Amino acid sequence: MSEPDPGSGKPVRESISEYSELALPTDANGLGNVLGGKVMHLVDLAAAMAAMRHARRPVVTASVDHMNFLHPVRIGQLMVLHSEVNRVFLTSMEVGVKVMVEDLMTGRKQHTCSAYLTFVALDAHGKPTRIAPVIPETEEEKRRYREAGERREYRLALRNRPR
Repeated sequence: MSEPDPGSGKPVRESISEYSELALPTDANGLGNVLGGKVMHLVDLAAAMAAMRHARRPVVTASVDHMNFLHPVRIGQLMVLHSEVNRVFLTSMEVGVKVMVEDLMTGRKQHTCSAYLTFVALDAHGKPTRIAPVIPETEEEKRRYREAGERREYRLALRNRPR
């Protein structure tokens, strides 16, 4: 997969978003752990913010890759979600989200989960529309750009397989 022309598009850094939310009792199960669905909802919101920052248009979630929960989020902890566009594919884009949890009493931070989401940008009539390419600048961004292409090929192969 080739990298984008630096003369067109927008750098990854322009899409970077961070969203924080305190885990409250209304978000938790009987064990005091935040519900997975709540975390998934926040992941979708954080990803949408990065996608809209890049596209400067309305976006809709097209897919979410699997999520593995590495550590529970407990009531009273701070959830911090970091999101950025990894790659653009004409009208769709892959956004990566990393969820960290912080114990506000100790300052201890843990990686809770990560996910890749695909969004489609919409025009004024609600139809898919072209998006400016994303320009990876750092080695980490270039790695995520390449890997996003590999994940897209895998997703397309799954979608196109005979049923």
